[in-house]
Amino acid sequence: MRSDVTHFNCAIADGIATVSLDRPERKNPLTFDSYGELRDWFRDLHYDDTVGAVILGPNGGNFSSGGDVHDIIGPLTGMSMKELLAFTRMTGDLVKAMLNCGKPIIAAVQGVSAGAGAILAMASDLRIATPDARTAFLFNRVGLAGCDMGACAILPRIIGQGRAAELLYLGRSMSAEEGLAWGYFNRVVEPEALMETATDLARRIAAGPGFANMMTKTMLAQEWSMSLEQAIEAEAQAQAICMQTRDFERAYRAFLAKERPVFEGD
Repeated sequence: MRSDVTHFNCAIADGIATVSLDRPERKNPLTFDSYGELRDWFRDLHYDDTVGAVILGPNGGNFSSGGDVHDIIGPLTGMSMKELLAFTRMTGDLVKAMLNCGKPIIAAVQGVSAGAGAILAMASDLRIATPDARTAFLFNRVGLAGCDMGACAILPRIIGQGRAAELLYLGRSMSAEEGLAWGYFNRVVEPEALMETATDLARRIAAGPGFANMMTKTMLAQEWSMSLEQAIEAEAQAQAICMQTRDFERAYRAFLAKERPVFEGD
């Protein structure tokens, strides 16, 4: 998997990819280039078996302030409808790439997480925050609809329809305490423990059965649009496929030997 990216930070070690946005002096805004490169990176990640988990982390005390006012917002005001649709489809493709990358993603949120930055955390599988984390889906405050990059589909699934509606209509900040109580954050930890906690989770996930984790992520994303009968059948098929993996056999043999299984992802 490529770590020699240009428009964001990426380090890969021990099966964990740690990613963060750049330009901490401006609270790590997204640009046209970083949107596109992140989309392509997550698309490629689907085919890489050496990475078992991803951490999206902060940089300089903040997660991301969202789309850059000067590099994105300004130029958008002068674009044609065709150009605008190409842009909004591209940003949506980033979320789709995250959902379809096959690897569990942990968002480690500190400080500002706003606009598209909040979407990146929302589209992750697990979210950890520091007490100073402030999450704002602030599209309404810049004259746009709250239905950006899948927010109206994904956010209600995490925190409920009414709470999501409040955040999307008002564009107000959600505190870390609220996010924890509402189920948006899995846990809140002190700043010095943020990356250690995220890395511990990532290690535990990456040490698990990689193919089965991919299947779990796939089913979590797909079953929202299924009936209960369809979901049960889809899970029956998914589990039957996983029962053909060597990791399933490894777990069985480890159990017989009273040992901890060592998964290899196949």
